[in-house]
Amino acid sequence: MKIISFHLMPYRPLDFEEAAKHRSAWVVLPNSLYDPVKGAEEYAAFIDFLVDAERLGFDGIGVNEHHQNAYGLMPAPNLIASALIQRTKKVKIAILGRALPLQGNPMNIAEEYAMLDNLSKGRIICGFVRGIGAEYHSTGVNPYFSHERFHEAHDLIIQAWTKTGPFPFEGQHYNIRYVNCWPRPYQTPHPPIWIPSQGSSETVAWASDPARKYPFLVTFSATDLVVRYLNPYRDQARQYGYEPESGQFGWACPVYVADTDERAKAEAGYAIETLFNNYLRMPMEMLVPPGYTSFNSMKNFFKLRTAVASGTKPTADSLIASGTAIIGSAKTVRAKIEEVRDRTGLGILVPMLQFGVLSDELAKRSMEKFASEVMPHLRD
Repeated sequence: MKIISFHLMPYRPLDFEEAAKHRSAWVVLPNSLYDPVKGAEEYAAFIDFLVDAERLGFDGIGVNEHHQNAYGLMPAPNLIASALIQRTKKVKIAILGRALPLQGNPMNIAEEYAMLDNLSKGRIICGFVRGIGAEYHSTGVNPYFSHERFHEAHDLIIQAWTKTGPFPFEGQHYNIRYVNCWPRPYQTPHPPIWIPSQGSSETVAWASDPARKYPFLVTFSATDLVVRYLNPYRDQARQYGYEPESGQFGWACPVYVADTDERAKAEAGYAIETLFNNYLRMPMEMLVPPGYTSFNSMKNFFKLRTAVASGTKPTADSLIASGTAIIGSAKTVRAKIEEVRDRTGLGILVPMLQFGVLSDELAKRSMEKFASEVMPHLRD
């Protein structure tokens, strides 16, 4: 199993009482609530945390892209990746989310990834996403064209990495007379591509296609939903005529490890509640804007995610019970992860070892226990 230490980089000094006066922690939250001095300290602490994962033996460290929110301070994950490259030697750097449809010119992404791949001498993993609904409010991109723009941008980037330029690319959304990627990627034919998702059937069918066979990472889901989303990927692959490998199945989730289950909940319970109830707070029209997803996928989303559909606030107890957050002793955390692995063939785990307002001290202690008491068992 490959294990990637992932970080959202939330703005922990957020005044929750003041933020609650606004309808979301995304898009409309006034940037007057951001203190640059405190924010600079947060960036430094978070980068130190990710760098330390190399010493502890993680296979990779992960970052992603979000815009205009307190949930994740990474509007340009390529910049964070560049800083991580300079402070690490061997660990993979997974940029698990560049939102392709939000780009006016996807060649910028092709060039940035290729440059980072050269700077790291082949340590980059590319995560391609559409971006959650709120990103379309932030950028003004029409969500109705999200799927079209994603697929077209993907095709352009792959061609830019693998074909000799210059050549023209003509699509419905992107038309470029000269496609000629300088520099070319360090890895051949290009860096690995992973697809983080919340389980849409269209994404499963596209990612598992024999022409791609991209690893599919389920995010922010209860363990039963993880199984229900990963196993259809296997079924779809078999319909295509091949047996998928374990490295095509991934799961990203918050994880906290302490000496006992009780201590883990006491230390991390409030932090996990802030992640879901404060930082992820947004009205439904931001989460799923009209046209963003197909009608069937939207129905399944609300059917399976009852807390989202009902508008109820999850508690630490409910998040732990459902497996949406894996919080407990090393034995408990191992058992919950192994259960999903046994039911799905899971080959990639992306633990979010800092979440919400969880302090640096607690996050580091948990990461060290995870590395010493959980990770070796998963690899064995």
